[in-house]
Amino acid sequence: MTAILVFGAAGQVGRELVDQVWPDGLQAIGLDRAGADVTDRAAVTRAIAAQRPALVVNAAAYTAVDKAEQEPARAWAVNRDGAANLAAACAAHDLPLVHLSTDYVFDGAKAGAYDEDDPVCPLGVYGASKEAGEAAIRAVLPRHVILRTAWVFGVHGNNFVKTMLRLGAERAELGIVADQRGCPTEAADIARAVARVAAALLRTPEAARLGTFNYVGAPPTTWHGFATAIFERAAAAGRKVPALRAIATADYPTPARRPANSVLATGKLARAYAIAPCDWPVALDRVLGALAAPASA
Repeated sequence: MTAILVFGAAGQVGRELVDQVWPDGLQAIGLDRAGADVTDRAAVTRAIAAQRPALVVNAAAYTAVDKAEQEPARAWAVNRDGAANLAAACAAHDLPLVHLSTDYVFDGAKAGAYDEDDPVCPLGVYGASKEAGEAAIRAVLPRHVILRTAWVFGVHGNNFVKTMLRLGAERAELGIVADQRGCPTEAADIARAVARVAAALLRTPEAARLGTFNYVGAPPTTWHGFATAIFERAAAAGRKVPALRAIATADYPTPARRPANSVLATGKLARAYAIAPCDWPVALDRVLGALAAPASA
């Protein structure tokens, strides 16, 4: 088996990367923060030297968007310095790196979907630290794929779907922001896309398969539209659901500013890897079904 070393294996996407069946005889080895903290360059170097992978995936990230405004040093350490440490170690061992990034590198001022080469302009610490991580990788490691994704949800970790289900059980009405547009993306779908990218890179490492790509769900929606889809399915399953009230961003102030439009175009990934956008409503059915299933003994 060919080893793929996954950093950040305890996160939403990291767990899916480790749990899935990989193609082409590949096998994921997962490391959480205790196994190798990406902010510790020596630990990263030791882990790569010990595991001798064919490719490295960085799913480690500081993703608490609002909390990052109060903990900027931690966000920059993980999102910028961690990415730089992995890129340097991969360069030293001549390994390709697949790195997960975010739609929040953009400011949301564009009317249409963002392409990979559109100018970045993050609005907060989270987006700025992730953009700096991208730049750190490009500076030292030509053999990289940066995969920008968005609005991640899934069975594991904290995410919008779980928050809605919890709040919906507690409250009779919820005000949900309706003037921010983006693309919900299932963690397991991201993991499957990463696996296909990794397999293709190792099989035929063409220049067109390197660089920055977008991978998100379709179709675009708003947080209010996403919440509506969640509660329509919850109601059909017999769960208590709240009334939903559409509100503006200004009605729900948060420590971090968020882009009004973070829709990402995915044509470049389709051309290079034949990977189409995931259908997030179908993925939402899977996730809600898994969350409702009784825990196995």
